[in-house]
Amino acid sequence: MPGNLLKNPNGDEDLEHWELTENGGDQWGTGDMPEDSRHTFNNESITKYFCTSFELCIKRQVIDLLAEGYDPENLDIIQPAVNVEDWFSSRTDCGCIYMLTVTLLDEHLEVIEEFKPEEVTIDPNCDDCSWKKVSHTFTDYGPGLRFIAFQHGGKDTKYWKGRYGVRVTGSSVTLDI
Repeated sequence: MPGNLLKNPNGDEDLEHWELTENGGDQWGTGDMPEDSRHTFNNESITKYFCTSFELCIKRQVIDLLAEGYDPENLDIIQPAVNVEDWFSSRTDCGCIYMLTVTLLDEHLEVIEEFKPEEVTIDPNCDDCSWKKVSHTFTDYGPGLRFIAFQHGGKDTKYWKGRYGVRVTGSSVTLDI
């Protein structure tokens, strides 16, 4: 079975494989580490990140577990742990808002369980702007899991033209089989 089920989790292929559900301001973009993120990342193999603009930017992927080779009977019986990880940071000259929602879905795309932490606002005048990890593990969610929807994004807090909003990278969704 595959490791990370998200395709293009770091922006190496620009915005390929992502559905841009909100693409406001100067729209989604990608950048090279560390350049204008101004923070080194803890994994040298990750060299790019996604960046948002002054209006809301949200992107999503829906993972079809059967298309990825998972057996529906095994998914129902084993109910493997679903591990989610995402990394975000802010520039040091402009604050940002970060949001994440990960949803376990059944065959009809109905919600089984959802992880939606409170949105994070980073103010560079008083907050650490370095890369931060958010993670969650779904367990004991019951039978029926067929899809996983991963959605994240945000915007800047100063409404500056360009891409001064939240940076995201290192996103992953894995199953423990």
